[in-house]
Amino acid sequence: MTIASDRLNFAEYLKYIDGTDYRYELVNGELIPMSLGTGQHGAVIKFLEKNLEVDIAEQNQDWVVLPALVGIRSPKGGRWDTCRIPDLVVMPKAQWRSLQTCEAIIEINQPPPILVVEVVSESTKSTDYRAKRGEYSVLGILEYWVVDPLIKKITIFRLDDGWYEVSEYTGEEIAQSPTFPNLKLTANQVFGNLLK
Repeated sequence: MTIASDRLNFAEYLKYIDGTDYRYELVNGELIPMSLGTGQHGAVIKFLEKNLEVDIAEQNQDWVVLPALVGIRSPKGGRWDTCRIPDLVVMPKAQWRSLQTCEAIIEINQPPPILVVEVVSESTKSTDYRAKRGEYSVLGILEYWVVDPLIKKITIFRLDDGWYEVSEYTGEEIAQSPTFPNLKLTANQVFGNLLK
């Protein structure tokens, strides 16, 4: 759903307040409200966040996992701006600290996140699989996951020479992540852990 209004440039988007608790992505200058998602959507995000944090600690990496707290400015479109707010972003702690005194936006000219995860909802499935795939590849995001509770599938996109190589995992198949090689998660684990 798009909010009917004049298109916004990026500076206007950063200052936009409508008096509600809605959060918005900016897509080609248009405000797109971000819904809360279902309880399952939130449970999947929480489960992945916890497991990624454990793996980061085991790898002794200085990274942080951030749930819907960081925007990624996208080169999509020509004249109008786009800013995505992924469900999960993994980035170096130093980069996160550098955003403490400004808008939490990764600009086009800054290093991309280490990993971006999008959890699909009914309203975002086309965008998560298609539009964001193109945007994230242009930004040089090396690994991008689409976690789909609707069809119980994990899709991992790995950037190779400017294009994403795609691997899909269902059931008891262990999702193979080059960034998190010790993370041994299956789709059944991810989608079966609602309240754990």
